[in-house]
Amino acid sequence: MPFSQSSIDFLFENRLHDSKEWFNEHKEDYKALVTQPLSQLVLDLTPTMAKIDKLIVCDPKRISRLYRDARLHPDSIFRDHVWYTFSRTREQYMALPGFYFSVGAGGMEFGCGFYCAKPATMESLRQLILSDDDSFKKAFLAVKSQKTFGLYGDLYKRSKFPDQPPEKRDWLDRRSIGLTGAVTDPALMFSDSLSKHIAKEFRKIAPFYDLCMKAEALATNI
Repeated sequence: MPFSQSSIDFLFENRLHDSKEWFNEHKEDYKALVTQPLSQLVLDLTPTMAKIDKLIVCDPKRISRLYRDARLHPDSIFRDHVWYTFSRTREQYMALPGFYFSVGAGGMEFGCGFYCAKPATMESLRQLILSDDDSFKKAFLAVKSQKTFGLYGDLYKRSKFPDQPPEKRDWLDRRSIGLTGAVTDPALMFSDSLSKHIAKEFRKIAPFYDLCMKAEALATNI
């Protein structure tokens, strides 16, 4: 079954209650409304992800936890969203680039990039950009030719590359980097066509993933 407005409503209400007791009483709703549709989306996207990178893992067991880390968030129990990261390994997902899909009280987001790129990886990425490597040219064209995703990543307060053109500085001056977009049309969000839409959009930005992976390989010799 696809996601529904009830999926969004559940995540909002669960976060509002922020109660283990309330969640346990509605655990089956969570499975039916959130984890089952997300698991199916992961499975539906598996062939597409395998074509992009055969080492990307597509396993519904890797869906994020709804519980927050109590050590970091002692005043709250639950997140208002869950996500899946399409990356090579679970152990390295915070370092390696990957694709992601998130559903939450605020809607649906998806994209590609780093959660938190290592400084050495960003330095390798900058060298690929400055040298006009073919991987950057392909990634830049792929990003420029689509309208779904925008770049994310904190920018340095002062450009480290003032002599470069603005379109390159937008990439060069980020501490980490990625692409993010949203699904806002309810007719698409809650339909069986959602996974096909996500797959099509992921294919468009596959060159960006390839660039990030090349930078990671140069930095860590993977």
